[in-house]
Amino acid sequence: MATTQQRFMRRGTTLFYFLQKIEADNNVPTRAELAAGNATDLSSTISDVEGWSLENTPIDTPDMGSTFATSIPGEDKADNSSLTFYEDKVTDTVETLLFKGVVGFVVILRKGDVPGSKSLDVFPVRVGSRSPSYSTGSEPAKFKVTFGITEEPTLDAPVPAKSTGTGGTT
Repeated sequence: MATTQQRFMRRGTTLFYFLQKIEADNNVPTRAELAAGNATDLSSTISDVEGWSLENTPIDTPDMGSTFATSIPGEDKADNSSLTFYEDKVTDTVETLLFKGVVGFVVILRKGDVPGSKSLDVFPVRVGSRSPSYSTGSEPAKFKVTFGITEEPTLDAPVPAKSTGTGGTT
């Protein structure tokens, strides 16, 4: 039986937030922590995304009984991860937020803000560098922020429910 899918494009859907603190031990933010004032929505300032995934390094397990070299899963490691931003001629909001050495969390809502969807990824990070990109070409000014992933990320967490404004959730 064929599976029906509703495919989508990440640009215009996927959201990127930066939070300086998440209370829960599992690093999943609450709706209040994702609200304005607690989180910075970086989505509209990002021009390029690199990394933000896990890789596993398999361990070879050859034996004398076969010429086929088997393997077992080894250690997990986060890819080198970065975000490239458009530079703002008037303000330096993103530059001030993501200075070298700052610690926090990059929160990615892969399918957008869809409460209950298990599409929320949280990467504990420390900014390794922030560098302007120079070019003589006809392109917007940009800068690149590289991140070290400091702990195991939380992947596929549910997006928190939205508040109904009456004290309950939907």
